[in-house]
Amino acid sequence: MKNLLANGLIAAALAVPAAASGHALAIPQDNPRAPQPAPTTVQHPDWTRNAVIYEVNWRQMTPEGTIAAVEQQIPRLKDLGVDILWVMPVNPISQEGRKGELGSYYASADYKALNPEMGTMADFRHFVKAAHDAGMKVIIDWVPNHTGNDNWWRTYHPDFYRYDDKGEVIHPADWTDVSQLDYSNPEMRRYMIDAMAHWIYDADIDGFRCDVAGMVPVDFWNEARPQLEAIKPGLFMLAEADNAPLLEHAFDMDYNWPMANLFKEIANNAGQYSRPGADRMARRPAVAIDTLLAHQAATYPADGYMMNMITNHDFNSWEGTEFERFGNLADAMAVLSYTLPGMPLIYTGQETGLNRAFEFFKKDTAPDFEPRNSYFDFYRSLNELKHREPALRAGAPGKGGHMLRYPATSPDLYIFERQMGDSRVLVMVNLGSKTRKIKYTGSAPSPQWMVNWFTREDGKLPKSLKPGEYRVYVRRTPPLNKPM
Repeated sequence: MKNLLANGLIAAALAVPAAASGHALAIPQDNPRAPQPAPTTVQHPDWTRNAVIYEVNWRQMTPEGTIAAVEQQIPRLKDLGVDILWVMPVNPISQEGRKGELGSYYASADYKALNPEMGTMADFRHFVKAAHDAGMKVIIDWVPNHTGNDNWWRTYHPDFYRYDDKGEVIHPADWTDVSQLDYSNPEMRRYMIDAMAHWIYDADIDGFRCDVAGMVPVDFWNEARPQLEAIKPGLFMLAEADNAPLLEHAFDMDYNWPMANLFKEIANNAGQYSRPGADRMARRPAVAIDTLLAHQAATYPADGYMMNMITNHDFNSWEGTEFERFGNLADAMAVLSYTLPGMPLIYTGQETGLNRAFEFFKKDTAPDFEPRNSYFDFYRSLNELKHREPALRAGAPGKGGHMLRYPATSPDLYIFERQMGDSRVLVMVNLGSKTRKIKYTGSAPSPQWMVNWFTREDGKLPKSLKPGEYRVYVRRTPPLNKPM
């Protein structure tokens, strides 16, 4: 469904003529004449607006694959500059129908227990406290749509599940290792909220990333959020979904799948992405991105967040690394994930430039985090940029930065500025397969106020960009430190 949506938006984008007004183009989310959806009722804590989220793959992050070993990475993650640690599911994994050697994280045997392969509850509490002491939040991956086949609910609460016309429990999609829950059962709902509350009470976590949240009724989430937030004010909720209604009352943020899929199609058009059967639709990247942003601004609740990403555990394990999918556009896509509206995601190993896919159902080799390399510096610099510049804050205009476009004659060039108060960030990327001269169809950005973010050199704007080349500029003031 998400791929069809993204492709439909790309197709629509191709029918939109490039702007040639002679003026900078404002994205419709900042246009008072554009359709404006109702604002979300979710009250985001202010710290979330310039936050960066990091996905922790417990199993693969360290050779040990334990909570205690991952805790040793906290000082490095603090230095990297991440704010939210999203940890993949911590529950015991079911045995019945288990896939592979170790099974899927997403086949829970007991919602209130910790996977003994990872350590003890005391270990997990210590990890959460260590993260809090380092100034980071912890959200856990929650799997509400289904349980493992031998979850104790299957024995003691068989009415919590859905069954086919033959009386067999339903396995959603092709996930034969899990059983579908029945959200028409009020008691099951109460049990689910109770289980989520358990982790707030017992481990002091700060929220949840909710797996396939769009497969669970929206009214459940609207019921659950206020109850959980009464326990933990400022709770952060991330939905694995591209579903606007989830952001109205329940979730702070959902997945920006359409943008991730658009990035994939752009790379394919540039000759980078070789997946068989991939559509070649994004032949005018700048127009396609503008159109998608306009659609999201018009259809998503005002002030709802979207999570921008170039990889995650699903992309990495099932579709390949960002370098395999994007080729020499990978770094430019990373820059866009930080500078377009939303919150950027870093996945385990991304900050090392890891160019291999992790095994999903068995233990794999951990990344080499030390010695730190240029990719650590690259992402640390992007994190610093996100934290420093109010223009890059997430959220509705006035709470987050607004966006100004500088259309160029080449549709491969995407040039825009984010602004909020005195904060200004100019971004230039070439998303095509050829070197492109920079010629504007309207007004051009002025280099007088700019400093190159990565080099700290005064803003001498380039006359052309090579494929995958990017530039990021900020105001000279406040003074900048030397590049890391």
